[in-house]
Amino acid sequence: MKIDVTTLDGKKGGSVDLDDAVFGQEPRKDILHRMVRYQLAKRRAGTHQVQERGDVSKTTKRIGKQKGGGTARHGNGSVSQFRGGAKAHGPRMRDHSHDLTKKVRKMALRHALSAKQSAGELIIVDTLALKEAKTATLRKQLEGMGVTNALIVGGSEIDAVFGRAARNIPNVDVLPSQGANVYDILRRHTLVLSKDAVEALQERLK
Repeated sequence: MKIDVTTLDGKKGGSVDLDDAVFGQEPRKDILHRMVRYQLAKRRAGTHQVQERGDVSKTTKRIGKQKGGGTARHGNGSVSQFRGGAKAHGPRMRDHSHDLTKKVRKMALRHALSAKQSAGELIIVDTLALKEAKTATLRKQLEGMGVTNALIVGGSEIDAVFGRAARNIPNVDVLPSQGANVYDILRRHTLVLSKDAVEALQERLK
């Protein structure tokens, strides 16, 4: 399919052919859901830990007599109902990540790109380069294109001047083509790709 290319100044920059196998799929919500869960689980630190019975250092002497005290029968004070006692069945340090096959991961990225294209939330620009690292200038150019909440994906390397200008704009993320992922694509309203990014993604997802 053909799609129009624009410049950062909002002018026409020709057109580009998009591969239907990458940008023309019917998006499947179940695949996208599996991939987002995979990414979010993988980024969890899993460093949550509480003190359980074996971690609490308290006397093991009985709190009171077995009989005649008029209270419940208690052993040592490390149990969870006492102040300073352990936590029962609390969280432990663990790895939250789970496996997802490479085939499904590539399919999910194709479906995320297709979802943006079919929703009319995909913009192709000819190049991501600026002469000066002026945040105000870049913000004005993006607003002129109707972009206020977006993921911008460039080629294998992001132009240093463009990266400095974009990093202080709220709700705008900038990634190189190899960093494009399902979660970041879906969490932003608009997806902006450079022509280099289109070529790199199509080569990566064939």
